[in-house]
Amino acid sequence: MTTEVKDLPRGRAFTRADLATMPDDGHRYEIIDGSLIVSPAPRIRHQIVVTALIPRLRDVCPPDARVLTVPVDVVLADDTVMQPDILVALRTDFTESDLPGPPLLAIEVLSPSTRGIDLLLKKERLQRAGCPHYWVIDPDEPSIIAFTMRDGVFELCGQAAGTETFAATEPLSIAFTPDELID
Repeated sequence: MTTEVKDLPRGRAFTRADLATMPDDGHRYEIIDGSLIVSPAPRIRHQIVVTALIPRLRDVCPPDARVLTVPVDVVLADDTVMQPDILVALRTDFTESDLPGPPLLAIEVLSPSTRGIDLLLKKERLQRAGCPHYWVIDPDEPSIIAFTMRDGVFELCGQAAGTETFAATEPLSIAFTPDELID
């Protein structure tokens, strides 16, 4: 096995082209407004939530939309390529390699290493891109907070913790308790 040294851009923002040079090493590489975000592989608890939520979303997903999980590039600009943990988008919006534009719904499951990025950077950048819905799930509580776009700004539209029922009608009609996502 050889060690490979990458030349990182100096004096300029990271771009989508730079992502293609990142190693396939189990880390998630994203760029937000030109800044490189590197995340380690998620914890098992994180993956339990993702795998519990995917079939629930697919069961209520309309036929013209698709539910996918990471890794799927969401390209918001040449300097912003994200990979939400789960996304829902219209089938016609995908290319063969990515989603060029915001999804209908982006869902992040918090990890200790990504909490600030998910609650601040990603939320703000998805808001600027016009993503209609953004949900954040905390597997440690467990809880969910949901935001919807109103007049260009994310507003809190729902939340639940533990055995409380979270219900949404947009972009999907779904109800569950955060406890149900943890086995």
